[in-house]
Amino acid sequence: MEETVFTSAIEGMKHMKSDHDEILTKPFLDVCKMLLPILDKFGAAMAVVKSDISGNITRLDSKYTENPTRFNYLYALVQAELETKTTKNSSSCTNGLLWLTRAMDFLVELFRNLYQHQDWTMQQACNDSYGKTLKKWHGWIASSSFTVAIKLVPDRKKFMEVIASKGDTYADMDKFCDSFSPVLAQIHKFLHSCGVDSMKAA
Repeated sequence: MEETVFTSAIEGMKHMKSDHDEILTKPFLDVCKMLLPILDKFGAAMAVVKSDISGNITRLDSKYTENPTRFNYLYALVQAELETKTTKNSSSCTNGLLWLTRAMDFLVELFRNLYQHQDWTMQQACNDSYGKTLKKWHGWIASSSFTVAIKLVPDRKKFMEVIASKGDTYADMDKFCDSFSPVLAQIHKFLHSCGVDSMKAA
């Protein structure tokens, strides 16, 4: 089967969970990392999103590297901070995981829109995805900067040409969204059960 820009992420998701359905830290972060080169194709429009995602991956990865055995499972990063009552710190792994998951929600919705609404412009797809995901967690400053950035998105046709390959990009886009969406929902459910899912940006 021919590969697409989503192939490595789809393959990576096959190794993301333990036999007990627990999310493994390193494979999860690796899949998030695999989306960064796709974000590059959006140019300046996604620079802030990419920087935010990269920063949160680095934060979680650094903590994982300190003790790979202890932090083998993703939720262990949050549980350690629940014990020390540091989840609400802006530099906490809990905060990092929350915002990383929200950013991934946005990307999943964006790719889903591109697949399901092939008549939409890129700006329409981005605005709709933003409204369904990140917008409610953004204050005026973050929301304003995001609105400005979305105006810089490339033309949809050009973007699809840039990420095109011999494989079926739209089919893999759909497959990626279908596989990753339940994982993100599982993380949100966990964060909600810990009472740490309501932090907002300025």
